[in-house]
Amino acid sequence: MTVNGDMIIGRRTVRGNAGTASAFNPATRANLEPAFGLAHPEQLQEACLLAEQAFDAYRNVPLEGRARFLEAIAQQILDIGPLLIERASAESGLPAARLEGERMRTVNQLRLFAKVVRDGYFLEATIDSPLPQRTPPRADLRLRKIPLGPVAVFGASNFPLAFSVAGGDTASALAAGCPVVVKAHSAHLGTSELVGKAVQKAAIECDMPEGVFSMLIGEGRSIGQALVDHPAIKAVGFTGSRQGGISLMQTAAARKEPIPVYAEMSSINPVFVLPGALAEKGAALGAGFVDSLTLGVGQFCTNPGLVIGLAGEALDAFRTAAATALQGKGAGTMLTAGIHKAYTDAIERRTGVAGLELVARGTAEGQGHAAQAALYQCDAATYLATPALEEEIFGPASVLISCRDEAEIVAVARHLEGQLTATVHATGADHGIAAALLPTLERKAGRILFNGWPTGVEVSHAMVHGGPFPATSDSRSTSVGATAIERFLRPVCYQDVPADLLPEALRDGNPLGLARVVDGTLTTAS
Repeated sequence: MTVNGDMIIGRRTVRGNAGTASAFNPATRANLEPAFGLAHPEQLQEACLLAEQAFDAYRNVPLEGRARFLEAIAQQILDIGPLLIERASAESGLPAARLEGERMRTVNQLRLFAKVVRDGYFLEATIDSPLPQRTPPRADLRLRKIPLGPVAVFGASNFPLAFSVAGGDTASALAAGCPVVVKAHSAHLGTSELVGKAVQKAAIECDMPEGVFSMLIGEGRSIGQALVDHPAIKAVGFTGSRQGGISLMQTAAARKEPIPVYAEMSSINPVFVLPGALAEKGAALGAGFVDSLTLGVGQFCTNPGLVIGLAGEALDAFRTAAATALQGKGAGTMLTAGIHKAYTDAIERRTGVAGLELVARGTAEGQGHAAQAALYQCDAATYLATPALEEEIFGPASVLISCRDEAEIVAVARHLEGQLTATVHATGADHGIAAALLPTLERKAGRILFNGWPTGVEVSHAMVHGGPFPATSDSRSTSVGATAIERFLRPVCYQDVPADLLPEALRDGNPLGLARVVDGTLTTAS
C-alpha cells in the first residue's frame, strides 16, 4: 500500500480535481509528498448518493456479516504495517510508541463493535403480545431499532487513528448499519488515505454494498459544510473545536430536514484535590498532575485544565511539587501550526489577567511548533469573576484554584460549564465533601473518576466520553464505548404486522437468538 494523494469513493480510488493540498510535518515545518487532490462538489455528490443507495442493502446485511466487516477493517489496518506508523508520526509529530498504542485502540474499537453487533442487544428487540380480550384491546406491538442513514464523520486532529477515518465515530456508525462518508483531517492526509484504503479493501473483501464507505479531502468550509448540508446525510460525528462544532450544528439545524450533530468540542476537565488527599500525598499528586497535563503535549480532550483545592500548607506542597515537575518538562511539538498558534495566543491572553499569577513554565527547547507547558494560580473569587479563565486552552496549560473553605469548592463546581470529565482525589476522611460534590459533578460531567487522572479513555461497554454542552452537543450520548452505537439508531414500532413480513429480530421463533423483552420479561426464548 502506498500514499498517492487519493480519495476513496465507494470501490474506486480517485483523485480530487478541485485543487491540491499537502500534509505537513510539524517537527520540521516541511510539506510532505505527495500533494493531495481536493474534492470537487460533484465528487462529494457522488459519494453521498452512493451512500444513500447503499443504505437499505447495508442495513439488511445479517449481523454476522456486519461484524465480520468490522473485524476485516481491523485486520486490514494491522496489515498496513510500519508504513502507517511512519506516516502518522511524520504528519503529527507523535512518537511511534504512542501511535502504535493508538493503532491497537482503533483495532480494538472495531472488534468491540463487532461483538456489540453479534450480541444484538443494541436492537432493543421488544414484544408486547396482543390482548384481544382486554378493554380496550391491545394490538400486537413489536419494537426494534434501525439505523438513521448515511453518517458524515469528521477526522480529528489530535488522534490521527482512533478518532479519525476508522475511529470510534466510523466504527459505531458502521456497526449501527449506517454507510459512512468521512472528511479526512487536513493534518494527516497520508495517514487518512492509508486507513481509507484499508476500509475500502475490507468492504470489497466482505462484499459490502458499494457506497458503504467513502473518504473525501477538502477545505472544511467548502466540503465539510456541504457534506453536512447534503440531503443524503442523516447524522454527523465530529471531534474538534467549539467554534467548528457549533458551525456544523447551525448548518444541520438550518436544513430542510434537520439532522443530529454529535460533536465533542470543549472541556477543561476539573480536578478536585480534597483536604485528606492533599495532606496524605500532596507532593505525589502534584507530580502526577503534571504528567497528565503534559501527556501528548496537552493535546487530549481530557487534559486537566483546572485544579481545585483548599488553601493551606498541603495545597502549597502540591503547588511546589507541580512547579518543580513542570520546570523539568521539555517543550513538545504540537500537531499543527494552527493548534500551536491558538495555544500561544491563549497563553499570551493570560498575561496580565487581574488576580492570575504564573506558577511555572516548562523548558523552552523543542522542535518545530513547540509548546511550553504553563501552570497558573488564582483564588476562587478571581476564577468565579473572570469568564476568560473558563475557556479551554488546547495544550499543556492549567490553573490551580485555592478555595477558602469547602463551601467555596462546591461553589466552583457549580459554576463550571459542561465537562467530559471531573476528577476527585480523596481519602476516606474526604467522603463527606465528596458526597456534597457528587450531585453537582453528575450534572456537569459525563465521566466522574476518583484517585486517578482523566487522560486516557478506556474503550469498553461502560465508558462515557460525552457530557453537557459545551463538552458535547448532546449530553445523552457518548463517542467512546459500546453505547456510542445508540447515536445512529432510532426506534420503530411494528403493529399487527404479518408474521412473514416482520424483521427476523422480532419473529416469534427468535431465529437470531437475541435477548428480547417479551411482555416485560427479558428472555432469549422463542
